[in-house]
Amino acid sequence: MIYQSFLDAKNNQKKKLAVLIDPDQVNIGNMDRLIHLASEAAVDYFFIGGSLIVNNMLDHCLISIKDRCNIPMLLFPGNSFQLSYKADGILFLSLISGRNPELLIGNHVIAAPFLKLSPLEIISTGYMLIDGGTPTTVSYMSNTNPIPSNKADIAVCTAIAGEMLGMKQIYMDAGSGAKNPISTTMIESVSGAINIPLIIGGGIRTPEKAYENAKAGADVIVIGNAFEKDPELVVDISAAIKELNQ
Repeated sequence: MIYQSFLDAKNNQKKKLAVLIDPDQVNIGNMDRLIHLASEAAVDYFFIGGSLIVNNMLDHCLISIKDRCNIPMLLFPGNSFQLSYKADGILFLSLISGRNPELLIGNHVIAAPFLKLSPLEIISTGYMLIDGGTPTTVSYMSNTNPIPSNKADIAVCTAIAGEMLGMKQIYMDAGSGAKNPISTTMIESVSGAINIPLIIGGGIRTPEKAYENAKAGADVIVIGNAFEKDPELVVDISAAIKELNQ
């Protein structure tokens, strides 16, 4: 099971790396290169999705990855329509940092019958949007305000509530194209307050920042935009994170 790999890694203090691919943003001609580099870098997971998916690239993207490597693929859906049986699992996201009922439970009700019959592994995930210093697509589309970057106490209480509600993991995200990544202070605070895996993404552009975040307590580091702009960067970021596993 994919989730068991998250738990085993956390229990053994092994850090993981996920590459987030937005099917709308990825260049078809670069797909082979992306997959090759991810395999070479021993990336642990692919997260597939985005706030907007306006074409039919989702299935094509999943098929391309599955035909070329064995890296697990988890859907990272921006809405209830971004679903496919061709993935291995889904991060069943509840936006617990916001107060939009559709993203807390509404969309989940719509997706539940599809997911109940699907072969996908369902991983309930408390999703927390953190202010990254610039308006993001996630914030706009979700009609929610992110948690202020200097309010670690709010982030801690939100993450604890998510765990108490039965979420299997917490995903803190500064959003795609974030100007500022989530601070190590907030990561340390949240990581120390919960017993479930902590995923950190948004604004991570360098191996040094990935290393700092993992060392601060992130169990899984997610890179997206940085990889799209410079595919070779995934090798260096993976090496930096895996250095902590030695």
